[in-house]
Amino acid sequence: MTETQSGPFLGAYHFDGEPRELVPAYDRLMERFPVEAAVLHVCVLGEAGITVLDACPSQSVFREFSRSAEFLGAVASAGLPLPRVEPLGDVYVARVRATAAR
Repeated sequence: MTETQSGPFLGAYHFDGEPRELVPAYDRLMERFPVEAAVLHVCVLGEAGITVLDACPSQSVFREFSRSAEFLGAVASAGLPLPRVEPLGDVYVARVRATAAR
């Protein structure tokens, strides 16, 4: 993408802890956000926690959302630790097979 183009911006939210304990809290968090609001959303289970890859309409929306009282309050209310937020960049292309999704 060039500077004049804008598109989805991908960020990573890293939640440290035991994945089996984090997943129920993640599910509670996601109950607060309608599926149709997601541009692109992936939750990855790792050895040291979970990582959520989430795209926002733009980098400015990502930065605003990831610092918002609404998001941070929802994270705390769901029982998740504060995430390490990592801005990744503009989404060039995303391909997902329907059978790969839960």
